[in-house]
Amino acid sequence: MIVSHMAKHDPGLSLLFHALADPTRRSILMGLAERPARVTDLSAPTGFSLPTVMRHLSVLEEAGLITTAKDGRVRTCAIVPGALAPVQTWLDEQRSLWEARLGRLDAFATKAMKKGSQ
Repeated sequence: MIVSHMAKHDPGLSLLFHALADPTRRSILMGLAERPARVTDLSAPTGFSLPTVMRHLSVLEEAGLITTAKDGRVRTCAIVPGALAPVQTWLDEQRSLWEARLGRLDAFATKAMKKGSQ
């Protein structure tokens, strides 16, 4: 079965993969998985300027991976539980597809080897 690439195009999934593609953003997510944090606390370990960290946070927020809230001058970020579910679903579908393909290839190779040994 051939599935059209356009039929499987999901802009939300693309945003998630784009957000996860950067090691700094993954590191920020790992920190937020433990607890919500202020932007200044998130920027300290990166060594980047605050505007650079804000751009990373903007990408994470656009992808739906984090939320931000402002209280006075303090902006706090929190991870969105379940935001990675579309990625997991896509990966599970791909795993299933490739396992089926490899199963068919294995059956074909086994059959060909049996024919060759006769």
